[in-house]
Amino acid sequence: MKLTKFRVQNFRSVVDSGWIETENVTALIGTNESGKTNLLTPLWKLNPAKGGEINPLADYPRKRFNDIRNMDKKPVFIEALFELDDNLVKQIASLAEVPVDHIRIAKVTRDFAGGYTVGFPNAASIHFLEKKEVYSLISDARDDISAIEVGKSEEVLKASMLSTLDTLIAEISRGIASITSMVLKSYAERLNTVDLDDGLKRSMIVPRFGLVVDAMNEMVVRVSKPTPSSNVQARDLVRKNMPTFVYYSNYGNLDSEIYLPHVLDNMQRDDLGSREEAKARTLKVLFEFVKLQPKEILELGRDSPVIITKTVNQANQALSETRSPAPSDEEIREIAAKKKEREVLLTSASADLTAKFRDWWRQGEYRFRFDADGDHFRIWVSDDKRPEEIELEGRSTGLQWFLSFYLTFLVESADDHKDAILLLDEPGQSLHPLAQRDLSKFFDNLSLNNQILYTAHSPFLVDSDHLDRVKAVYVDENGATVVSSDLRAGVGNKAQSNSIYPVNAAVGLSVSETMLEGCQPIIVEGPSDQVFLSAIKTYLIRKGQFTPNRETVFVPSGGVRGVSAVMPILAAKTEVLPYILLDSDKPGEDMAKNLKSHAYQGQSERVIMVSDIIGVAGAEIEDLFSIDLIAPIVDRLLRGHQDEDFSASAKKGEPIIPQIEAYAKQHNIQLPLGWKVDLAKRVKLRILADKNPYEADTQTLLRWKLLFEKFMHPNENGNLESAI
Repeated sequence: MKLTKFRVQNFRSVVDSGWIETENVTALIGTNESGKTNLLTPLWKLNPAKGGEINPLADYPRKRFNDIRNMDKKPVFIEALFELDDNLVKQIASLAEVPVDHIRIAKVTRDFAGGYTVGFPNAASIHFLEKKEVYSLISDARDDISAIEVGKSEEVLKASMLSTLDTLIAEISRGIASITSMVLKSYAERLNTVDLDDGLKRSMIVPRFGLVVDAMNEMVVRVSKPTPSSNVQARDLVRKNMPTFVYYSNYGNLDSEIYLPHVLDNMQRDDLGSREEAKARTLKVLFEFVKLQPKEILELGRDSPVIITKTVNQANQALSETRSPAPSDEEIREIAAKKKEREVLLTSASADLTAKFRDWWRQGEYRFRFDADGDHFRIWVSDDKRPEEIELEGRSTGLQWFLSFYLTFLVESADDHKDAILLLDEPGQSLHPLAQRDLSKFFDNLSLNNQILYTAHSPFLVDSDHLDRVKAVYVDENGATVVSSDLRAGVGNKAQSNSIYPVNAAVGLSVSETMLEGCQPIIVEGPSDQVFLSAIKTYLIRKGQFTPNRETVFVPSGGVRGVSAVMPILAAKTEVLPYILLDSDKPGEDMAKNLKSHAYQGQSERVIMVSDIIGVAGAEIEDLFSIDLIAPIVDRLLRGHQDEDFSASAKKGEPIIPQIEAYAKQHNIQLPLGWKVDLAKRVKLRILADKNPYEADTQTLLRWKLLFEKFMHPNENGNLESAI
């Protein structure tokens, strides 16, 4: 099961987060005290792998504490949508006797009383039918039977049929637009009062009337059929297969010297504080990695017991000692063999950790050595710059944290937490920026088996190539935590602007690094443009339609007004005017005109308008995609807001954004902040999930190829004097 989105309500500082879409890796970016932890914690408490008890004093919002405490029915604080895997879908579809599409998505909620609900949003129950459908069934049958010629022996039967049908037609005509299951049952009962046994063996009216009887009975079954949500076995299967959530906010750095008897004692206790519990957990995975239990290491390292008995002679108050006999030669050899075995095991584990750790930690070539001496277990570290061994505690806090972090996930993700969803609160704060960047890459690899959601405020933990996975978290004017996918919506909102600052910084860092690596930067207006173009690039490369000689990077400028600010920075680094792609709306046209008459005079081919590619006036980035692909995605984005789908009225050959906005206005739909970014991410997923969405759409492919060919033919002699 894969988490696709979740929603937090009435939990601590969160009034209503709205639906937060999740990817394999999702980053919640915001300032301190913005409420990032208050988004991860309720998700953890939906199905915690360990701990995660509901604490009213800590979890109820303070403003509503008294109200919620006195409620008989506690409110839901977390709801999540999961995409079920194929095997589970088949099992539930078979149990509930519904199409697989109806139960592909499951919704799970939990309330403050600890109660769960499980439902299937795509399998909404049908409690009524439209009058038009039922009227057509009865009216068509009435017309057909009326037109059939019968003999005298069937005249009474025909009259009875027509009378019954006429009565139903009259009732349906007078009734409301929707017909309930109870009314349908009454119609079926009246149809069944007609005695068809009075008909001839070769009768023509009996089979026709029988068809309407069967169809009405089928309608009754359809509206009376229970939904999968009412199937206890179906709900239990979802709960049983729901992934657990593992929340980590303190990994408990390993100590360099570990006292084994103390470790054994802590592993048996269940009354440890959070800090001690975190350290005990890390020690547990350490010894699991070594493939030895602390007790086994302790026993392998001990000499034969030498019992010292101390007694006090009460007569003279003298202390006397009685020692056990010295070990025999055979016992000495046995002790030596055990110590040798322990040494080999620890040496092997040391080499294994050194090799695996090197793949992730790129801040040096580190070597680890595990050592056990009596009751003590030590971790020694050396590297190429400092070949002498130093205790782990003598090395940087960042190295200690990363080693503890790495061991925890290396072991747990392959064992107890396989397929679990990992919730990481402010990971890697003590790491060097380059190590934080490596940590981000580590997340990508770890997400192959475990979805990851993490909070951060460091730009080095924001992947500028995947801004679609970033959510901005900030505090609104009412003091409530708000989440937004729109990384540009902070204009005029200081709190949100502060939250997305790491994103802007990450983009700037990416641009600087890109220039050093000789990539081709393309300035675009915003994050949605970046998502759309990254999807096109990936698709074309995958299909062999685009073979760049250097990496193409799309740099969001924060809107049309930001283009003039970003352009000279890139130009100064590359000594070439960068390409710019602009929407062909009014702001884009004005910016293009200004650039071509000043900075890009004589290099106007580097300012590309979307309308230049598709030949539609006023076209925007979304119009690079066929309306047949994008319109159904808009329907899903706005689902639940209207009766008529957008795709039914969408017009080809016209810009789609004005159509969407007009449609929303017509149906009184308030388009949320960041809706264009959400649309871009859904389109990207659709394109990359479908192997050939444009295999037959040669016109769209030609447009994409034309655009990217323009990007890859820069004139290295671009005039920079007016640009810098």
